[in-house]
Amino acid sequence: MVSGDKIIAAIGNFDGVHLGHQHLLRKTVALAAEKGARPGVVLFDPHPRRFFLPNDPPFLLSSSAQRDELLRAHDIEEIIPLTFDKALAALTPEDFVQGVLGDRLGLAGVVTGADFRFGAGRVGDGAALKTLGAKAGLLVSLIDVIAESPRAEKFGSSAVRTALQAGEMQKAEMMLGRAWSVRGQVAEGQKLGRTLGFPTANMRLGDVIEPRKGVYAVSVNAGGVRYKGVANFGRRPTVGAAAPLLEAHLFDFTGDLYGQAIEVFFQAFIRDERKFDGLDALKAQIEADSADALKMLA
Repeated sequence: MVSGDKIIAAIGNFDGVHLGHQHLLRKTVALAAEKGARPGVVLFDPHPRRFFLPNDPPFLLSSSAQRDELLRAHDIEEIIPLTFDKALAALTPEDFVQGVLGDRLGLAGVVTGADFRFGAGRVGDGAALKTLGAKAGLLVSLIDVIAESPRAEKFGSSAVRTALQAGEMQKAEMMLGRAWSVRGQVAEGQKLGRTLGFPTANMRLGDVIEPRKGVYAVSVNAGGVRYKGVANFGRRPTVGAAAPLLEAHLFDFTGDLYGQAIEVFFQAFIRDERKFDGLDALKAQIEADSADALKMLA
């Protein structure tokens, strides 16, 4: 932070930057403009769930780079990561507000959801934040996202995760305000798709949540061009793959994407993954899946 900057920051994890987050960000930007400050966010890294449950499978809705890009697209000027470790988790509400938000970060104000909890044991609530913020000279704005959002329902990262794991991509898109997507570098695979006439761009999802295993209608941003396509996420039971892999076939694309970064947008679920009796049956099914994908993407 530049010395002398006045920053009003939203606090949260912002995993996925869904519609509830976006409402909070709009309120933060508006309040910062009203008070002559810069809008920012304070977020926890790693996600507290990863700290408390280190052996949990991947659950993030977006990579940190995607998250930060989305935050900046919503006019956030300052992204302030707080390392979530044993020391931070053990802070009392008083020490978090005065010591971290006030003394260390020097914030002019904070904006958060009315259900925000903080401090060791999550004992701090909205009322405590208001009281402690006043003592620390912080403007505190509590936002009831559920009551104020255009749609009267709870937009939460957990609900988006549930939708993705059920293959309900339209439901996830409704909560995110955009199609859910993953980014990654294209890795060299077994080139089985090429031999079947359907070359694929393959990537691992890393720390990002695994959606329902199966076939999807997708669009793919590659080299600044958006292509329609069909993708499979899973273990490819017909060929006996071990680790889950995302394989995307881009319609109307010719060339080599190895080593390039692409973004795959999941538009619609087509079918569950299943094993086929040989490569001819698999090829016939890929042709059928491609036709279904084209109809869905029309």
